[in-house]
Amino acid sequence: MDPIEQLLAERACRRLLLDLVRSLDLDEPASVAELFTEDGTWTWPEGDRRITGRAALRAHFDSRPADRHTRSLMSSVHVEVVSPDTATATSYFTTFRVEHDRTAAVGAGPRNDPRRSEPPAPPATEPDIRIGHYEDTLRRTPDGTWLLAARTLFLPRGGPAPLL
Repeated sequence: MDPIEQLLAERACRRLLLDLVRSLDLDEPASVAELFTEDGTWTWPEGDRRITGRAALRAHFDSRPADRHTRSLMSSVHVEVVSPDTATATSYFTTFRVEHDRTAAVGAGPRNDPRRSEPPAPPATEPDIRIGHYEDTLRRTPDGTWLLAARTLFLPRGGPAPLL
């Protein structure tokens, strides 16, 4: 593979992974499913959970509580281009998650417009802090777009996540 093509593929894959976290943090979880292939999977080894297929992923992310707010710090995003159409990635994260009163107007995104006049409600609980890493397989589609084919979430600290 040409070095420039490899660099462009790595950049596209890294951007995809950051777009996914950004969508979750900006309260746009329904858009996350669109970043996966039609047969994409998200696996949580702890609890032996797996969601397969874009429709099932969409339903999962649509069920995310409207009063759940996260902010994630991604680091050490390492993308390895395996072939012109396949890549793997490992990325580390720390996620701060807060359950808010349903009337809260926090953050940005369609569910929480920061231009609303009322002040945000205080968190109902202390932030839940989770650290871990993702192991991903990415695939280039015939139109050249990179999508997630498989994501596995590892949480060595913070316990199982019932919903993202």
